[in-house]
Amino acid sequence: MLQTRWIERELPRGPRADAAIDHALERHAAHGGGPAAAPEELLACGCLLSMLERAWLASDRVPLADLGDEEGARVPSSLPPVTDAHVHVFPDAVFRALWRWFEAYAWPIRYKLRAPEVASYLLDRGVARLILLHYAHKPAMARSLNAFVAELCRGDPRLVGFATVLPGEPDAVAILEEAAALGLRGVKLHCHVQAFSPDAPAAMEVFAACERLGLPALVHAGREPNSAMYPVDTHTLCAAARVQAVLEAFPRLKLCVPHFGADEYDAYAAIIERYDHLFVDTTMAIAGLFEAAPSLALLSRRPERVMFGTDFPNLPYAWDRELLRLAGMGLSEPALGAILSSSSDAFLCGAALSAC
Repeated sequence: MLQTRWIERELPRGPRADAAIDHALERHAAHGGGPAAAPEELLACGCLLSMLERAWLASDRVPLADLGDEEGARVPSSLPPVTDAHVHVFPDAVFRALWRWFEAYAWPIRYKLRAPEVASYLLDRGVARLILLHYAHKPAMARSLNAFVAELCRGDPRLVGFATVLPGEPDAVAILEEAAALGLRGVKLHCHVQAFSPDAPAAMEVFAACERLGLPALVHAGREPNSAMYPVDTHTLCAAARVQAVLEAFPRLKLCVPHFGADEYDAYAAIIERYDHLFVDTTMAIAGLFEAAPSLALLSRRPERVMFGTDFPNLPYAWDRELLRLAGMGLSEPALGAILSSSSDAFLCGAALSAC
């Protein structure tokens, strides 16, 4: 009865909620969970959380609102050096297209800055280092994006550029080899946008190349946030178990799943104990934009493999919101220092664990 009351409080009844419940029950049966007569039976496996996430991002609730919070002037001087391990940069036309999509189907973008301005905005406010990410949503796009980011980073050691490639596109391995020659130091992939499973053969080809080239990979392989506007059902493509298959296949590949693997927080907290080459980041997971979030215990369990990230500039809240929330969580000084800086050092040191 307590579970039923909780569900009714969290998800008021109505057509939208009924559709979300029906979807969650179908998802539960599809992953082998067996028949479930009521949503409270989905608590143990996480399908209930899937149902609630879908309700939060339902078409009648997006775009979400800007949180309206105030911005700080600088990184507080009391904090250790800060690396933002999840910053997006794109050419102007690509940024504009992304922002149109976000503002229609996700949330408003507070910081509509060109790529050089993205970097200078954070650096001028005291962020010590930025990992610059991008992704290609169609073939024959990655080379130009990689060249763009390499040029942006040229001559500034505070800017760490990552490459991208579309798994399965012609010359995918050659594209990564060229990116490494340009000085890019990792690879960013996005299962939702690029429409692939992390354990798909085309992705495994990319991961094999990353391991051989010593390029860490940051892969949005968590199930959330899902959107009906994606070309795929992210709950079908993505799962912690699929990422675990990648970790098994490539033991020398540094792999980061951003957003703490949302919405499978507990699953990633468990497998990070088994695989020393798995990292997660905090990006958008502790901002309070979504109701589900990793607990303090999850953040503090292995802080040396939790990286701080923001998703700047694609935010509906202040650039320093998550930084201040993280600093106020009561983490130990070593744990906070690891999340803000040294974990990203370990991630960037290359694929060979012995080199770290």
